[in-house]
Amino acid sequence: MAINPSIETRDVAALSNGTENVYKTIAVISKRARQISANVKEELSGKLAEFASTVDNLEEIFENREQIEISKFYERMPKPSKVAIEEFLEDKIMFRDPESEEGGINV
Repeated sequence: MAINPSIETRDVAALSNGTENVYKTIAVISKRARQISANVKEELSGKLAEFASTVDNLEEIFENREQIEISKFYERMPKPSKVAIEEFLEDKIMFRDPESEEGGINV
């Protein structure tokens, strides 16, 4: 999925079509963005852990080009909130509304 990482203006009314409530929409998108962020952080930590060394040699740290390239790749990725908004607009996020089911408030 290719997502443009630049800032984009959104129609708030169009965003709330799936939930009929702007605040519920924001709650759904923010929860999904946190999930995406946690997954990306775990993935990046796993990849960078491969480069972890027991010796703290300063020269080795500055010369590790692969580690720098991996970090730059993750920096260029679109923000988790942007990915979550795109997923929401494309109906790729499954959510349920406990308020309408049981009287709860979690989305």
